[in-house]
Amino acid sequence: MPSNAKPPKTSWVVEEKIQCKIESLEAYAIDACKSNDEKRIAGMILTAMGMGKTASSALNLLIDIGYFPVHVNLDMLKLNIHTDHPDEIISAAEDLLSEPVDPDKINRKDLTHLKVYAIDVDEADELDDALSATRLQDGRIKVWIHVADPTQYVQPGSKVDREAMRRGTSVFLPTATYPMFPEKLAMEGMSLKQGEVCNALTVSVILHSDGCIAEYSVNNSIIKPTYMLTYESASELLHMNLEEEAELKLLSEAASLRLQWRREQGAVDTATIETRIKVPNPEDPEPSINLYVENQADPAMRLVSEMMLLCGEAIATFGSCNNIPLPYRGQPQSNIDVSAFAHLPEGPVRSLAMVRIMRGAEIDLRKPIRHGILGLPGYVQFTSPIRRYLDLLAHYQVKAVLRGDSPPLSAGQLEGMASLVTMQTRVVRRLCSSSLQYWIIEFLRRQPKEKKYRALILRFIKDRVAALLLVEVGLQASAWVSLGTQIGDEVQVRVEEAHPRDDIISLKETIHKDITICRGYCLLPYSCSVMLMEVYNLTSRNCLELDAHVAVYMVLKILDNRFDMHNWRITSGQPAHIFV
Repeated sequence: MPSNAKPPKTSWVVEEKIQCKIESLEAYAIDACKSNDEKRIAGMILTAMGMGKTASSALNLLIDIGYFPVHVNLDMLKLNIHTDHPDEIISAAEDLLSEPVDPDKINRKDLTHLKVYAIDVDEADELDDALSATRLQDGRIKVWIHVADPTQYVQPGSKVDREAMRRGTSVFLPTATYPMFPEKLAMEGMSLKQGEVCNALTVSVILHSDGCIAEYSVNNSIIKPTYMLTYESASELLHMNLEEEAELKLLSEAASLRLQWRREQGAVDTATIETRIKVPNPEDPEPSINLYVENQADPAMRLVSEMMLLCGEAIATFGSCNNIPLPYRGQPQSNIDVSAFAHLPEGPVRSLAMVRIMRGAEIDLRKPIRHGILGLPGYVQFTSPIRRYLDLLAHYQVKAVLRGDSPPLSAGQLEGMASLVTMQTRVVRRLCSSSLQYWIIEFLRRQPKEKKYRALILRFIKDRVAALLLVEVGLQASAWVSLGTQIGDEVQVRVEEAHPRDDIISLKETIHKDITICRGYCLLPYSCSVMLMEVYNLTSRNCLELDAHVAVYMVLKILDNRFDMHNWRITSGQPAHIFV
């Protein structure tokens, strides 16, 4: 049935009797039947339609009748992720916007004279942070990390705050963004805006020449963001080295100093490539897919991440000096011997190898703990209070101390809240990961069958089966690779199968070789020689008197079902010796 001929989803829930049947099918499709009646009703419908009693059959039926779109996100339903905000929360948020009260108005430091850069992805809706820099007369660099100040609108325990805690984080999916706060409040009230005077919480830091913190301060502030830049445009400006953008160059210099200092403190560089996907029309049967692959070692991305880490270290120090309960994050490093990975090429191969053995982060609510992976004596996530609830909690605590009050939350209260938020955040992270994987595989499914992809060998799983990283799309998968290849080598692969709903991706290596038979000899590529020696127990000095076509057959027999043979070229000749 054509998509436009299907009845709208709402038509299936008009009558209570039909709605009951649809809900039973939906529960069956996501393995969430609450009663035997739901299972029985769904089973009866599937049997009547001549379909098997399986979750996939229920899903396909719901897609066929137009109740679900073709690319419905089942994990959203299974994990019960909240999307729309309740009406009472939206109403409360609108009240906050209509009658804003800033308790810190008289204590804000005017920083509107600074040139302020906000750097983020091009489709970012919530802008949490921005940066400034200058060089002092003594040659040292001073940087300012400006963070959006949502606490001017929300207070601990309020309706809007409780809803934000229940969500734990904004949800960023390829198909949509579901903000932690109601959209109008987040975008119009809390977010930083280019060319407008905005309230912020600013952490200023003066760096020693080696990159460590010499001085820092934390202040309520007023700023006026000058530029809203994408990572790509910021990198271009850095590359152009324009005199009028000296402040951006200073930020990059400060980031380099910080990176070098953190490495001297034992930091582990885990920069790799990261994939973003945007699907603007997910309800369509064949929606457009915009895929971006970003290198975390890109100058602009390094700049921003280093400044965010610097802010986190300064806040941890501020919290420690003022005995503030905060979600201090740390990560043991004792189980990582960085030198053991020195033989691996720098970049994704080495980074992903180290990430595989890292232990999870820990949180202490009373005092800073060393973050070995980041090379920091203490660290608090602080720069995304519109997107992450734990960052918002840190703002509540710090803002109270800046006003001369006691922190509103004790370490014990923070512990219970952090536990709930962390659980919800893990659920959202799992959803984001599975959604990204789905759309990458769907993207690959649509590409021409003969298209080839560059793949880095990350590690060997068993024999010649290797874990690969497809560089152009940022996807990890596995495939059989030829003899002679090693970890860190780049091979070319084709996609044999791609089934996003089943999370299946099958790859086959593509060999670009020639077998030439001329002047009485069969001249083989080195990798083929290695294969013949291994499989047929030959040595490099063997000389076999074979018809050249037999030699070719021997090679192709080994390669059968392991490689894409489309790129082999064979030049015929006469019976010959084959040298291996």
